[in-house]
Amino acid sequence: MGKKIKWKHLRNDIYSAVGVILIWRGVWYLLDEADKLIFGGSHIWTTIIGVIAGLIILYLPDGDLKELEK
Repeated sequence: MGKKIKWKHLRNDIYSAVGVILIWRGVWYLLDEADKLIFGGSHIWTTIIGVIAGLIILYLPDGDLKELEK
């Protein structure tokens, strides 16, 4: 028997995806403004800081970077 689509779950998943995308977009624009105000529009410093912060965030929960292998 095929699985029946649960519209409530699909709707909630779509809402969650849209919410995450909107948060990501807002953070992206805030970082662009920080580049303009602090670094004069140069993206190199916030890029380096962002990569380092991202690696730290991925490393901290379980002490490895296996999330990058996926």
